[in-house]
Amino acid sequence: MSESQRSRMRIAILGATGSIGRSTLDVAARHPDRFEVFALTANSQADALAQLCAAHRPAYAVIADAARAGALAAQLAAGGLRTRVLAGEPGLIEVAAMPDVDCVMAAIVGAAGLRATLAAAEAGKRLLLANKEALVMAGPIFMGAVRAHGVTLLPIDSEHNAIFQCLPRGGASRIERAGVRRILLTGSGGPFRTRRLSELAAVTPDEACAHPNWTMGRKISVDSATMMNKALEFVEAHFLFDAPAERIEILVHPQSVVHSMVEYADGSVIAQLGNPDMRTPIAQALAYPERIAAGVQPLDLAALGALTFERPDFERFRALALAYEVLRSGGTTPAIFNAANEVAVDAFLRRTISFTRITDVIEEALAGVPSGDVHGLEDVLEADRAGRAFALDRVRSGMLRSA
Repeated sequence: MSESQRSRMRIAILGATGSIGRSTLDVAARHPDRFEVFALTANSQADALAQLCAAHRPAYAVIADAARAGALAAQLAAGGLRTRVLAGEPGLIEVAAMPDVDCVMAAIVGAAGLRATLAAAEAGKRLLLANKEALVMAGPIFMGAVRAHGVTLLPIDSEHNAIFQCLPRGGASRIERAGVRRILLTGSGGPFRTRRLSELAAVTPDEACAHPNWTMGRKISVDSATMMNKALEFVEAHFLFDAPAERIEILVHPQSVVHSMVEYADGSVIAQLGNPDMRTPIAQALAYPERIAAGVQPLDLAALGALTFERPDFERFRALALAYEVLRSGGTTPAIFNAANEVAVDAFLRRTISFTRITDVIEEALAGVPSGDVHGLEDVLEADRAGRAFALDRVRSGMLRSA
């Protein structure tokens, strides 16, 4: 092995077949002298994972759906690949903590990525965090592990990555020492920002997934349409930057060019701008503290002409109002919040509840599931289970007649 090969950063991508995973692979492939794809994981898309393995030839592949592991192993062997196949959550945890892995991209959507992401933190990996739900559910536990193991934690959500870039070098947990007055978290408002409220109950999953600016998976696209993604990011920013709720403000910015801002005590406001392309924050995090090309088109400010901002409509986007209540309640409430949303969004995508029912289910779960203190991971996981069970019951009680 050459000296250049030994010095390459070895990356494990948790959630390789999703939009973040594929964008990470795109950036890494542009810099083969710097990065080596060491492990790739997927939930159940064995064929898609096999194709990525053929293209990037990782040492390990993990399929979370253990029933598909045998077929994946056979498919890779038939293609002449020596990639070792692991299965289930134990496989995800194993590759996230492997000594040969330098950097973990945590891009599994939802609560399913929590244990593996936490394992990467406990193993002291350079951690690129795209799985906001892990931090929302278990913020104190997760950030405790980051601090205890000296983890370099780099946020990948475009908003939190922007905030990180606008803070003094070192980013997270520095707002008190850096003279920060406010964090300004921006969001596009999704596809229904100007749709009549009376029409929202009738929108379809395809409409909700048609984001005006970003190309994303279906779950996060629905979250954007309800602005639940911003609600989760609000909670995430609280933990990530040790910021009290009153210092975090949400602004609707339809152009999705200003990804977020930081306001300082002297009146300065520093913003991070760029075309809406997830390869920008991914490249920033992969190369940090350096900068590398990401394949993203340069931003043409003259062509844009104007950038606009507005305060969010809390009647239209009720999830945002709930986020403030979630932080005030604390404990296991964020885990219940996230769990109910995952159940409700899945039901909407299956066309068993209406779009407006999503936030109803979340609100009912917050009112109906008791919150407790967080002493360890099991408290979080139990709240997640309780939140899902309650939300599923509410979904079943309010299913559409046509379903």
